[in-house]
Amino acid sequence: MLNKKSVDDINVKGQKVLVRCDFNVPLIDGKITDENRLVAALPTIKKLIADGGKVILCSHLGKPKGEPVPAMSLAPVAVRLSELLGQDVKFAADDNVVGPNATSAVEAMQDGDVVLLQNTRYRVEETKNGEEFSKELASLCDVFVNDAFGTAHRAHCSNVGVTQYVDTAVVGYLMQKEIDFLGNAVNNPERPFVAILGGAKVADKLTVIDNLLEKCDTLIIGGGMAFTFEKARGNEVGKSLVDDSKLDYCKEMMAKAEKLGKQLLLPADAVVAKEFPNPINADIDVDNVLVDAIPADTMGLDIGSKAAVEFADAVKSAKTVVWNGPMGVFENPTLAKGTIAVAKALAETDATTIIGGGDSAAAVNQLGFGAQMSHISTGGGASLEFLEGKDLPGVVAANDK
Repeated sequence: MLNKKSVDDINVKGQKVLVRCDFNVPLIDGKITDENRLVAALPTIKKLIADGGKVILCSHLGKPKGEPVPAMSLAPVAVRLSELLGQDVKFAADDNVVGPNATSAVEAMQDGDVVLLQNTRYRVEETKNGEEFSKELASLCDVFVNDAFGTAHRAHCSNVGVTQYVDTAVVGYLMQKEIDFLGNAVNNPERPFVAILGGAKVADKLTVIDNLLEKCDTLIIGGGMAFTFEKARGNEVGKSLVDDSKLDYCKEMMAKAEKLGKQLLLPADAVVAKEFPNPINADIDVDNVLVDAIPADTMGLDIGSKAAVEFADAVKSAKTVVWNGPMGVFENPTLAKGTIAVAKALAETDATTIIGGGDSAAAVNQLGFGAQMSHISTGGGASLEFLEGKDLPGVVAANDK
């Protein structure tokens, strides 16, 4: 699955290279408010420019649902990329993405030039992996490079369909890094391997729990999903978030851990309050109680101080740690302590630390621990599916070495 050709395995001098990037950046009034994704794409783009390729960039932005939505145009991205690269990035403003602007811009390209196409999701076929749009994209290029891990779990025209009509399809540096870190963590981890799962719902993580129990040595469960496990263990959980339809599943997983000789760590205590904070960052009165003593009129909103110490201790001896999902309502300062404790433990260990995208990536970055992690995934859904052991269509589509 993971032995894919990358940009280092090809020479693109004089060739037209279509690069699928992840430029799905937040925009407010046409201004980019967080350019991490643009910066992350630069190494691959610079490499292709330096090699003398004619670099054609494409990406989606938001969910325009198959029609032109001016607020989701990639025009501001072309402007900012020009500044970041120190050279002109020509924007092909075709509402049908591959139109007269794109074709004439590509025809006029010299080696090392850069063109950016319009939002691929302006085309209704994009998310359906339609043949016509895939062929149109392929008609622009000799070589295809996929560097968008955030959409790797979806089979769309711009990351999978296009590969059927080009001879050479490889991955970029960002994709390669994701494959190396996430793939190796799951398939060939340095042990002890500790996996930490959080977030609200058990239902979102069913296959992940199942797959990780087979791969890891210790599985830690925090966040809202822990309370379904607690209830399955026979504890009273008050008004905490519980998925009653998953109680049997939780019992099965606890039995599976025991059978496989794996440690399944659940929080010993919880931070509880009478109700969910509203607004989310409001001041809130809380108590720290043991999980078998949660008052009936309260809900658990973070792991407790004892659990925070136990979870941090479990990380100390690890060689590989994967973390997906916060330990509590980390957006609230009073309820962020569990997530901070885990982030701090990961920041202080020498282990390889991998943060699955989504909320855990946001939490680690917001709390200021980002720079101390080995790898923070750029894809929430994609990293989860990787941890589930699924093949990602966007990765599979690249040529094997």
